[in-house]
Amino acid sequence: MAIPIAVLDCDLLLHGRGCKTLDRFDLDSVSNDVLLSNFGFPRDFILYLVELLRETLSRRTLRSRAISPEVQVLAALGFYTSGSFQTSMGDIIGISQASMSRCVTVVTKALVEKAPQFITFNRDPSNTEYSFQEFQRVAGFPGVLGVLDCVQVAIKAPNNEASSYVNKKGSHSVACQLVCNAQGLLLSAETWPGGLQDTDILERSALYKQLQDNEEGWLLGDGRYPLKKWLMTPLESPETDAEFRYNLAHTMTHEIVDRTFRAIQTRFRCLDGIKGHLQYSPERSSSILLACCVLHNASLHSGLDAWTLERTEPLEQPSGPEQKLEERDSEAEELRKRIILEHFS
Repeated sequence: MAIPIAVLDCDLLLHGRGCKTLDRFDLDSVSNDVLLSNFGFPRDFILYLVELLRETLSRRTLRSRAISPEVQVLAALGFYTSGSFQTSMGDIIGISQASMSRCVTVVTKALVEKAPQFITFNRDPSNTEYSFQEFQRVAGFPGVLGVLDCVQVAIKAPNNEASSYVNKKGSHSVACQLVCNAQGLLLSAETWPGGLQDTDILERSALYKQLQDNEEGWLLGDGRYPLKKWLMTPLESPETDAEFRYNLAHTMTHEIVDRTFRAIQTRFRCLDGIKGHLQYSPERSSSILLACCVLHNASLHSGLDAWTLERTEPLEQPSGPEQKLEERDSEAEELRKRIILEHFS
């Protein structure tokens, strides 16, 4: 005869019955250095996050032994910034590894719900003009709305549709198409199976649809992308001094998106692959990646520097196939020639 087994809360086993909310960690009792070392952010930003997510986190934990929003946020930050559910991390805030995992799930979902609030591509005239000015200060490239790239984050092999997540290196990953501004603020972040080509991701993305009617300015993308009137790419074989200057300005400006993702990976070590791939399904891994993108933007809105923790080594960028002649956009090529003539000659 089968014996029913009660599923017990690990924290109930550890701490017994008592007060209804497990407020185990006092933010005011530790220094900023301790918070930065263990959770990646200073006290003021952590408190800001707690208030931002408090209603959602409180609503989702209406149990007799609910973990407070403060502890939930700390548990999630501890994982995002360390990349593991270390026993020592749980000991610091007073919860089990299993509870840390649950906190990460709940906080990640809450942050992803905030993505439209923090990751927006505002193209009103005042924002557009500001973008042009800020990007032109970088290397003299005119009319830039944002810089585009697609990055890969390693995940464990999924149970279903595993082949669609096998990237060019033969490993499993989720891809994230990013656009950022001159300060490293993300304007767009979309996740896709890692096996897709960057050009396929672009053509399927919401960003592509959004920019089809764009009449002023352009994104900058590297040589993996097709040249479009709203997407300027470098010349494959520059010949004149003006063309070399165009390519140099393009490279220096486009580097901002690479620097931004390097900084995100450095702050959120769960994404950098050093501790191994994310041990989750593609869907949950994508949510963790987007949650870290939201945190990156939220930290910039709060006055933190985008590139404080930037690593120095560049991201590896695989070269893409050349466009076939019949696929080339003649209007875009004429526009690029005009940019070179008017701004780099």
